[in-house]
Amino acid sequence: AWLGAASLVCADLPDSASGSGETDLNVNSRYTVESVEIAPHNDYKLSGQILEEIHHLVGEHLNAENLNRLSKKITEELRARSVTVNVHRGASPSNVRVTFEVDRRETDFDVSLSNISYNSREGWSGTGQASLTLRDNAFTVAGLSNGDDQVERYSGIRLRYDRLRVGTNRVRLGFEYDSFRDQYDSRISSLGAGTLRSQTNFEPSATLVLARPLTVTAGFSFQNLQPDNAALKAQSANALVNTVRYVRQWETSGATSLDLDAVYRLRAATGFLGTASPYTKHLVSSRYNFKRYQHSVEVTLMAGWIYGQAPLFERFVLGNNSTLRGWDKYELDPLGGNRMAYASVTYGYHIMKVFYDTGSVWNRGNTAEEKHSVGIGLTTGLGIFSKNALLVAVAFPIKTGHVQPMIVAGMNF
Repeated sequence: AWLGAASLVCADLPDSASGSGETDLNVNSRYTVESVEIAPHNDYKLSGQILEEIHHLVGEHLNAENLNRLSKKITEELRARSVTVNVHRGASPSNVRVTFEVDRRETDFDVSLSNISYNSREGWSGTGQASLTLRDNAFTVAGLSNGDDQVERYSGIRLRYDRLRVGTNRVRLGFEYDSFRDQYDSRISSLGAGTLRSQTNFEPSATLVLARPLTVTAGFSFQNLQPDNAALKAQSANALVNTVRYVRQWETSGATSLDLDAVYRLRAATGFLGTASPYTKHLVSSRYNFKRYQHSVEVTLMAGWIYGQAPLFERFVLGNNSTLRGWDKYELDPLGGNRMAYASVTYGYHIMKVFYDTGSVWNRGNTAEEKHSVGIGLTTGLGIFSKNALLVAVAFPIKTGHVQPMIVAGMNF
């Protein structure tokens, strides 16, 4: 039966809820929404405002008008052909499950800016990209400059092709090509480290959705590294790459939501693939977000370790726009480390955020020296640096002597 607008479909409900007109809306309002999901289960990037509205549906009475209004917002934001709301029986007779069925356009073109960030020590970083989707094929061209998350600043282009469906929605293929030019701080160059002039990377991969919250991506990375010293020959850093990701959301009521994003990344550069200096890099990270009404708590944990002699761009860095905010990454370790541990807690109320960071980056055989920092800022959207979110904060390193605060800003559009 069709209720309200043409985008709302109720199925598998009792006969009392399958009529038409105003009576249907009154009857269906007796049902409580127990869960909300978006199908098919692709990596849709929704704004914090829409995510918050979806969370608030859970635990509330079924309201056709609100569902139709939200489906229109999702349609506009995802640039979809249509979004249909399907309502099904829940676990109990008084509950229902709501699914937003997204019908993407066969052809879609989008231009966006992402990961735009600034801090008062390293300047600006960001990515501008254009993407074209033709049915199950996605093409992306991006230009980027990033001086934040690695030892060096790398700038260049990224080309990517994704086959979004290979026989089933559970299997995807990706092919990426990167070409970057590297720039180093004078504090690194003076140490005589193995700096690079440029690097290229070709990375084919396959992604398998094992279960809705669990995905596994495996592939190869074929990198060519051109040393800064023209007298040295180019080197290869070919590796097996693997990512296991678990993402889940719980809505315990209309006012409360829980989010978990846990990731394990492996990069194994071996002589078998022609790598000049074999190494293995492991990185584990998790982010937990609890939100209730206008209050939120976000906890982030990270740990990483490297075995072997990894290139500078693979070494771990803390003291940037997202970790140990307030510290200078070159003050902590100008060459990065092969061991890293980090934790952060952020409390938010309305648009205000206060955070505490702690962590250490060091080399195997040395003693880890723990650092701390605190900060306060203003943000919009759900979480840090989510789509259509803006963060402006001031962060302070906790140390003796002169303390110089860091201004941090970031946004995604």
